[in-house]
Amino acid sequence: MRLISASGEQLGIKHIREAMDIAERQDLDLVEVAPNANPPVVRLMDYGKYKYQKEQARKAARKKQVNINVREIKLRPKIGDHDFETKKGHVERFLRGGDKVKVTIMFRGREVQHPELGERLLRRLADDLSDLGRIENQPKLDGRNMVMVLAPRKDVAKEAQESRAARGKEKASRR
Repeated sequence: MRLISASGEQLGIKHIREAMDIAERQDLDLVEVAPNANPPVVRLMDYGKYKYQKEQARKAARKKQVNINVREIKLRPKIGDHDFETKKGHVERFLRGGDKVKVTIMFRGREVQHPELGERLLRRLADDLSDLGRIENQPKLDGRNMVMVLAPRKDVAKEAQESRAARGKEKASRR
């Protein structure tokens, strides 16, 4: 088998017994790196330390991962102006928080015969909030509902992520 030292240099092709003796003398583990290679490749390493470093790297990657929630707002096609402004404020708050927003227009009875009313309402909402978000899924009729998904713009999402991180550090310092 081909033996590689802890520092990464090749020690050549050794018999398994000889490789195990070298590992024992250096107080290291013998780990098979490439079993399918010809000859198989083994490496001298401290396996406990290696597992610990892998776990730390995995935790660091998970910390950097961003969780994006999908919030939902439901509207009716014949919504009043003030109610529309209120719902628009909610959508704005969600987008500023870095979340995606699923906007649903619920049609009742014969309202479904006029889907253009719902689409016009969704387009108006998207145009009003174009500085904060972009349309991820175009308005689409799904049974008695028309659905559109808005996603925060990259700069808005980044700003929200930074403010979340600052709040997290602030909470940690208070403990």
